[in-house]
Amino acid sequence: MTTQVWRNPLRDERDKRLPRIAGPCSLVIFGVTGDLSRKKLMPAIYDLANRGLLPPGFALTGFARRDWADEDFGKIVYEAVREHARTPFRESVWQSLSEGIRFVQGSFDDNTAFENLVSTIEDLDRVRGTGGNHAFYLSIPPGAFPVVCQQLARSGLSAQNPDQWRRVVIEKPFGHDLASAKSLNQIVNEVFPEESVFRIDHYLGKETVQNILALRFANQLFEPIWNSNFVDHVQITMAEDIGIGGRAGYYDGIGAARDVIQNHLLQLLALTAMEEPVSFHPRALRTEKTKVLSATTPVGPFDETTARGQYLGGWQGGQKVRGYLDEEGIAADSITETFAAITLEVNTRRWAGVPFYLRTGKRLGRRVTEIAVVFKRAPHLPFDSTATAELGQNALVIRVQPDEGVTMRFGSKVPGTAMEVRDVTMDFGYGHAFTESSPEAYERLLLDVLLGEPSLFPVNEEVEQSWEILDPVIKHWENNGKPEPYHSGTWGPESADAMMARTGRHWRRP
Repeated sequence: MTTQVWRNPLRDERDKRLPRIAGPCSLVIFGVTGDLSRKKLMPAIYDLANRGLLPPGFALTGFARRDWADEDFGKIVYEAVREHARTPFRESVWQSLSEGIRFVQGSFDDNTAFENLVSTIEDLDRVRGTGGNHAFYLSIPPGAFPVVCQQLARSGLSAQNPDQWRRVVIEKPFGHDLASAKSLNQIVNEVFPEESVFRIDHYLGKETVQNILALRFANQLFEPIWNSNFVDHVQITMAEDIGIGGRAGYYDGIGAARDVIQNHLLQLLALTAMEEPVSFHPRALRTEKTKVLSATTPVGPFDETTARGQYLGGWQGGQKVRGYLDEEGIAADSITETFAAITLEVNTRRWAGVPFYLRTGKRLGRRVTEIAVVFKRAPHLPFDSTATAELGQNALVIRVQPDEGVTMRFGSKVPGTAMEVRDVTMDFGYGHAFTESSPEAYERLLLDVLLGEPSLFPVNEEVEQSWEILDPVIKHWENNGKPEPYHSGTWGPESADAMMARTGRHWRRP
């Protein structure tokens, strides 16, 4: 199977700094009426077109039950672009993009609708020159994956040809445990070969996440101390200051651990702990990530090394907010956790003895995602104890969101005649160092799908390994009572602080 890549003939092919541009192709979105499509996918497509990274004949097809004509769908895309696009609106770009917009009405079990989709795609190949290259984005609940995959196979839309490609894009969750993940992978792979399956984890498309690799492997400064000889522990945090909003139907029964730890946080752990790949070829990156995940295990006893909570009502950001059990659509006896924290160990020579603490939650103190590598204290401090009373541990903090960048915390002398050492920070921010704003994660990931570049997409093995790590913890929680309540606007339940205090450590307050 070959990948066609269109390049501007006026650009120097030898200049590797120039971006790759997708070849003739189209994108079909199932679940096109949802928030993800409106707020992320449609704007990302426009932003790619505005940056000149899509081919001139690119086409976008929506599939949904709505009784829309192509023009109606085009209006929906237009409104989404005007409201949510990152780059400035340009009429010429929109006109070129809008000429390739199509809509197919139907339900997932409607054979006629998929025959119409076949006709639409064949017409786009003729009119827009998409060359038989089509990606199918399943922005739908996992329960609908089997019927859509079966319809794509039955209609011939998934058929692979040597000079054309067909790809499928899957949104999380990738199952709800190891058994369901294996079943889902089998269903998808019966229709699409693994190299044509792109599992979206939007965190892996963020600039700062990719910068982990640059930070570690392009700088001699960090790699020599990136091991158990110098690192005391690692904290990986994804905190949100919002509740579940209107996601009760999805979130209840899933919970914080399945929603965030299984995918986002374990992927961040893999990038933080992996060995240097022999190259940045997708296969080499995946090899190192899977090696790390295979060596990662939860630390017990889980009553002491994990924590889970459920937010209560209260005040946050000057507003009165509801507790989880008071949210619309949530059962009064729900035991779904909105906060989860676990302790992991990576059983390799590099990381032996270094705990990795992962936490995530809703209605916490602020919205932040970060990786904090906390270093051991100096073995000897030739100062009076009073001089270093306020000195903490050195730390390197990689901020994934919202203020992308890197912070270093170290000790420095306080100005004055006395020798007093106190923590200070040195800060790098993307917004200050680079004039160009970072692309949205979905821009990068959608372009990689169209290019057939799989580096940032987890494969079967990674998904199943992540569930192997998390399953024992979830099963323990399910058999041991309810999550502990915590007040909105705080940093989680008391048990989360207790799990750190048992080893003399504490959570960072970002």
